[in-house]
Amino acid sequence: MTVLKGTGPATASAVLSAYDASIPFLSDEAMLAALGSKEYTVKAVQQLTVALRSKAQQLSTGGGRQWSSRDVERCLWGAALGGGAGAGGSKKAGPAEPLEWHFSQVFGERSPGEEVQEADIISAVEFDYSGDFLATGDQGGRVVLFERIAAARSRAGHPDVRPDSPLHTNPYEFRYLTEFQSHEPEFDYLKSLEIEEKINKVRWVRGRCGGKTHMLLTTNDKTVKLWKVYEKKVASLAEFNLQNGSSLLNAGGRPGSAGSGPFSPDKLRAAANAAAAAPNSLRIPRVVGSETLLATRCKRAYANAHTYHINSIALSSDCETFISADDLRVNLWHLDRQDQAFNIVDIKPQNMEDLTEVITCADFHPQHCHLFAYSSSKGLIRLADMRQAALCDQHAKLFEDAEPAGPRSFFSEIISSINDIRFSPCGRYILSRDYMTLKLWDLNMDAGPVQTYSVHESLRGKLCDLYESDCIFDKFDAAMSGDGRYFATGTYSNFFRVTGTDGSSDNLLEASRDPTRKRLASSGKLPSRFGLSRGGSGRGSRSGSFSVGEEALAADFSSKLLHLSWHPHANVIATAASNSLYLFYGSGGR
Repeated sequence: MTVLKGTGPATASAVLSAYDASIPFLSDEAMLAALGSKEYTVKAVQQLTVALRSKAQQLSTGGGRQWSSRDVERCLWGAALGGGAGAGGSKKAGPAEPLEWHFSQVFGERSPGEEVQEADIISAVEFDYSGDFLATGDQGGRVVLFERIAAARSRAGHPDVRPDSPLHTNPYEFRYLTEFQSHEPEFDYLKSLEIEEKINKVRWVRGRCGGKTHMLLTTNDKTVKLWKVYEKKVASLAEFNLQNGSSLLNAGGRPGSAGSGPFSPDKLRAAANAAAAAPNSLRIPRVVGSETLLATRCKRAYANAHTYHINSIALSSDCETFISADDLRVNLWHLDRQDQAFNIVDIKPQNMEDLTEVITCADFHPQHCHLFAYSSSKGLIRLADMRQAALCDQHAKLFEDAEPAGPRSFFSEIISSINDIRFSPCGRYILSRDYMTLKLWDLNMDAGPVQTYSVHESLRGKLCDLYESDCIFDKFDAAMSGDGRYFATGTYSNFFRVTGTDGSSDNLLEASRDPTRKRLASSGKLPSRFGLSRGGSGRGSRSGSFSVGEEALAADFSSKLLHLSWHPHANVIATAASNSLYLFYGSGGR
């Protein structure tokens, strides 16, 4: 059948499976479960058939139900898509066990009273798919990379970044690797608009390189860039012909530099005349050693495709394409083509006065490269399928919370705007973060969220103050553990909240060397945009009705934990508190 035009091994297996139950369909889920990899070849069909027939015979023994290869493939497909007890498809039943959180490391810790430069504030945090590398971006356009090291080696050095207490050992410790300048400030002369160098998002690219070579996607407001980080050997040379064989050239001197010095034009001319007079005295420089350095190179720059500010980027599961989203459009790019982008979502109306919502975030499905989701300022999440149409203005599914938490007020529409969305590792669930809550959505249930988790309910009475100081427009990231059993998101006073899927495990932690430190209740004075000060006992205050930890959130609205990332295989969280990167690990719950 594969000799027919447009018919590959996967399509042929689907047709044959409908005719003969002993031949399984070449699905991605079955290949990953039985073969460990995806390969769309005739050989892969044969290997999958042999493996599933063997499993079907094993299941059929004992006189019970008679299994076929097709039955086994369907079960593998359903198990992969249906998941288990947790949002990540974990097969563990029961509630998520509480985690005990410990401080692990801090990079860039500031001393009390130290002034922080705006360019040093971290604006993006992301673990790679293996969990062995961590990337951060800052408002100065820089990207800093960290790599995981063994616990024994890390305790031998770097005393400033290890835990104060040796009571808890942590195998997930990181060290500084390298950094590079990703974006520079620019100016749009047509629109008379300054383009900041701030890094909005960082995403690791997998499947395009191996060994010690890594690739990342970084973006500011207008341009997405693909960076390659690789090892480069640099040779050290000696025995030059100038200055009695010294290696000044290798030390940074440049022939032909103006003025006086060892390589001035006069001295070079004199050296050339001397070499012409005595050619036997010329020596050939030799390599005396080499060292391996990390180098970075911008492979591609995806520019000139967004009129509005880019708020998110996401890589597809096939690692060939990615999407970038701004306020009104979502564009699809191929990693190898920087000169062409396809507009797949466009919500811009004919008359901008009719605009009622904007796009706030977009994410690709972790398993199917044709599915993606994007959220809006109305609190809606739309699931789009690129197989339906080239322009995905008509969504495949719409997720809306018909009964949002809390009473309706002037601020209801503002706080319902979704800041961030993340697919669960199994792809069945979507985790969303709005201003007040985390929500978990099931792709099979679009009537409403399956769970809603309050983040800082104690601030509901201070929404007026938050609005006047523009804090109500802060955008907090959401993170999910690799097994889908725990969620994390940030809040104010450098606190972040970690909760289990069933809500039974809830921890309010501080980004400091003592994450569980108890703070005294504070009145939480908040400066308004007019320079006035409002006390915590003002309009709508609910002082005294929440725990000490909840009341501590209002102590400092200028210290906000917006960005964090969860390790893909362990209970390790990286959080960005201003210019400091804190790492914490959780024990138990596994």
